[in-house]
Parts: sequence; structure tokens; C-alpha cells
Amino acid sequence: MSNKGVVDVITLGCSKNLVDSEQLMRQFDALGYKVRHDAENPDGEIVIVNTCGFIGDAKEESINTILQFANLKKQQKIGKLFVMGCLSERYLNELRLEIPEVDKFYGKFNYTDILKEIGQEYRADLRLERTLTTPNHYAYIKISEGCNRTCSYCAIPIITGKHRSRSMEDIENEVKGLVQNGVKEFQLIAQDLSYYGQDRYKMLKLAELTERLSDIQGVEWLRLHYAYPAQFPYDLLKVMRERDNVCNYLDIALQHVSDAMLKQMRRNITKAQTYELIDRIRQEVPGIHLRTTLLLGHPGETEADVEELKEFIQKVRFERLGAFAFSNEEGTFAYKTYKDEIAEEVKQQRVDEIMAIQQGISADINLAKIGQTLKVMIDRVEDEYFVGRTEFDSPEVDPEVLIPIITKGVEKGQFYQAKIVDATDFDLYAQ
Repeated sequence: MSNKGVVDVITLGCSKNLVDSEQLMRQFDALGYKVRHDAENPDGEIVIVNTCGFIGDAKEESINTILQFANLKKQQKIGKLFVMGCLSERYLNELRLEIPEVDKFYGKFNYTDILKEIGQEYRADLRLERTLTTPNHYAYIKISEGCNRTCSYCAIPIITGKHRSRSMEDIENEVKGLVQNGVKEFQLIAQDLSYYGQDRYKMLKLAELTERLSDIQGVEWLRLHYAYPAQFPYDLLKVMRERDNVCNYLDIALQHVSDAMLKQMRRNITKAQTYELIDRIRQEVPGIHLRTTLLLGHPGETEADVEELKEFIQKVRFERLGAFAFSNEEGTFAYKTYKDEIAEEVKQQRVDEIMAIQQGISADINLAKIGQTLKVMIDRVEDEYFVGRTEFDSPEVDPEVLIPIITKGVEKGQFYQAKIVDATDFDLYAQ
């Protein structure tokens, strides 16, 4: 039988989804429910699955998770089952027909109506509050929704609509509230950070927003995720260089470098401009660590394009890099315009080749840190180590710093100066 008074929330997909889950969890907290996130054995009176609908693998995971809970509902092991997020925003009618066990499907923006469904009111006074699912020293801050870009392969604008920036005051107030609750580190996230402010203030405002947030007492680290390379807000670099609490880190998804592919992908940038952009970022912010994402196997990609990409990453040597295979998403420009002719195993092979090159680069970059003393935030304890990160490492995706557990006086959620004594391809060891 379901567990009375318990709400289980399961989040799939990106950190932007996580923020939505946390906001909803805060509402249930205020109503006196016991709220759990990604529990081992969810058996709540209410179960909410927050889905991802970005690419094939993510959609499959979301559907499998919903089916698993639909099955538990049939066995009366859980109570009500609600589904929200990107997948149900995108395939609402199909899902309703296919999985009738779900009590109700909600999209990406109307999920607070779940409260109405159970006879409760949404509390607007808690709008900026969240129940954190992360360790309580860091949090994600979503500064906008949606995207105005028209990249050929991407379904996100179909799901989330046009870019909508939040007001600076709103974001500042949210950060101040989190600082009061002990949060020291903030990851700024959006589908497209570069465009922030253009819709609301008629000019790009990412630099000003970053500066204003870095002025807030108690903000020790600010890290920026998912900038777009075309029309890059260069005034941001001065803020990064001059402000100690703005991490020398930027996540900027480039996707490709060959002019033919950039054009096919509708990225509004050329190979030459891409090289210039990276040069300028590195010149203006010495020591910056760049994270990028590459897309392999887009329709029209040739072996020559892949070779150009390999040459690019060997020249530029990104500190952080991920690669994924093209997924032919219905509704996108690529789906309507191109033939998805490259075999899945060829796409995956290209991804693997790129990641093999990156592994070597990552190892060299880590080895170069041996002997350096870096500021490290401790996230957790695991096996024989305290596990932390430097300003160059975002949670979940980047290398970690391992400090022997026998070290005296180390606590989670605190900063320490640590000397790097050893390195592997993807981790650092420190004292």
C-alpha cells in the first residue's frame, strides 16, 4: 500500500528540470507532506515524475520510468501518479492515450496545477523558495526559459518556446534567500545564457546580472553554464577576470567547427569566428577552463568534417569536453529537411574517437596541476576520500578532487586550500 503523507519526486534530464522539481517540492513541504527526491524505493501517496524529452535516449528513459510507476500503481504500491516536464509538454496527447494509468499529465510550465488536483492552493509567497536536492552548499539558478535560436537538430524551442528572461531583481532575491540558508556556490543555468536580457531589457545583460550577483554578500562561487557562441556577450569577460567569486569557467556548446557543418546545423557562426572567440576568451580571462559539447553524425557530416573537428580539439585543447551522437528529433528543421543517413554505429564510433582524443588532453591538463595549491569545495565523503571540486569543476560533470579521509578537520560544504599531489585522466588527488 502507498505511504500516506509522502510525496515522491523523481527528476530525469537536466539541472533546469531539477530546479522545477525543487520549487514544487517546497510547495508540498509547506503543506506538511514528507517529500523525498529520487528515493530508493518510492512508495508515496503521490508520485511525480519530471521527464526529459530532449533526445532519443532521454525520451526512452522517461517512458520506461513512467511505465515502471504505472505498474506499481496497478499493484497499489503507490497512490496518485502525476507526470510533468519536457516529455509530456511535447507528447501530451500521445502519452494520455498510451499510459492511462497516469492520473494526469502536466507540461513544462503548468506543473504547479498538481496542487489544485489534490485540492490545495499554490502559495505565491514561496515562489522564490526551493527544497534543495543538491548538497546544501550549492544550488542551480535558472535565469531564463526557452530559446530563440533555430539550430537544425534541437527540439528544445519546440518544447519550451521563445526565450524569456527572468528579472534581475527576482534572481537577486532568490540568491539572497539561498545564501541565508547556507548556499555558497551558484551555477547559473539557462538554455542560452548569452541571450539573457535581450527580450526583457532590449539589450544583452548577462555581464550586469553576473556582476550584481557577485556583489551579494555570501556568494563565494558563481559558475556559468550554456553560453551560445554567436553574438557572444564579450563584456562578461571583464567581470570574470575582475571578480574573484566569478569562477574562471565557461560552458559554451560549440557542436562543430567545419563551416559546412556549422551551416547545416544553422549555428550562425563560422570556423574562423569560432577560433577567434576562443582566443579572445582565453586572452581576456587567463587560466579559464572551457567546457564544450560536440555533436557527431549530423546529416551531411563527412569523414573530412570529422577530421577537421579532431584537428580543432587537438589545437584548442578544451579543458572539459563532452560529445553526443545526432538524434533525429521530429519537428526539428533537420527532421523535415535532411535525411538521417549516417548509421548509428558510425555516429557512435565518431563520438568515441573524439572522446579518446579528449581523454589524453584531459590527462595532460590534470597532470599539469600537480604541485599547485587550489581552493577546493568539499561535496561529500566517499570510500576513503573527501570528494571536492575546484572553481574549474561543475558538479556531476567535471573532474573531482580526492583528499584522504584521514585528513583532520575537513568538513563537507567548506572551502580548503589543497595541494594537488597526483592526477589521473579525470580526477585529482590532493592533501
